[in-house]
Amino acid sequence: MITRLQYFNCVVETGSISEASRLFDIQPSSISRQLVALESELGVRLLNRTTRSVGLTEAGQTFYRYSQRVVAELEEAKKAVNDLQESPRGHLKVSMTVGFGECVVLPLLTKFRQQYPEINVELELTERVVDFVDENIDIAIRSGRLPDSNLIAKRLADNNFLLCASPEYLEGKEALKSPTQLIDFDCIRYGYAGWRDWFLMEDDVPTRLTINPNLTINTVNGQKQLVLNHAGLALLPLWAVHDELRNGTLIQVLPDFVFSPYDVMSATYALYLKRELVSPKIRVFIDFISLHIDG
Repeated sequence: MITRLQYFNCVVETGSISEASRLFDIQPSSISRQLVALESELGVRLLNRTTRSVGLTEAGQTFYRYSQRVVAELEEAKKAVNDLQESPRGHLKVSMTVGFGECVVLPLLTKFRQQYPEINVELELTERVVDFVDENIDIAIRSGRLPDSNLIAKRLADNNFLLCASPEYLEGKEALKSPTQLIDFDCIRYGYAGWRDWFLMEDDVPTRLTINPNLTINTVNGQKQLVLNHAGLALLPLWAVHDELRNGTLIQVLPDFVFSPYDVMSATYALYLKRELVSPKIRVFIDFISLHIDG
């Protein structure tokens, strides 16, 4: 229907089927057939045709006014879609865990918005699995094992987990020299099901550690605050504690050992739906976080 409208408009504006066919680079007979089909669909004659000219009927004049608007709106729609593909803009909904959002993304948002002012960001901080289609999610940032799905996963960073404590908590206690000593220390466990255990990784081979989880909490920031308040040791991602390690309010315990809350070494990923063309707003957000993530 749209193609027929474009042919019709061109014939009206050029006053000639042959000229319209030249502009569209098709045979005049093809345009004539499309015009006849359009008139048949509408049930009225739109054009008076002679061997020398083409003129509008009264019905054709009325129809042409609307046809102009329809084709113009279509061109505007095409331009808007093309602009979205060329320039990062529009609404961007991103889901991520509470800890990653609070520790990594929120401090970066002002800089991101300054760089991409035409992108409106909506963040959803949650530990649950989200439905991309039903919830209109553009990107989900998740760590650990990824479920098999129809999503594209872009690796943002390896997950480096450090055993941390405050200097005040360790003061006066027996020096920690081996992971086997952890049973004698207060351990603060993350409450999410996938992170309940602590593993010692040796050549990528996991050994489950025996710990004394006297406190369990379901956010990374909550874990960190408890450690800062001298409540015990916690296994924390580097991206959550790099500032505290630099300023000395937290210290890394047993730095010669590699720890993980998973029985495999893991990473943080940006997930998005498979599609032929990735929207620029999705691409630039993922690239920005990947560039600025620390640990």
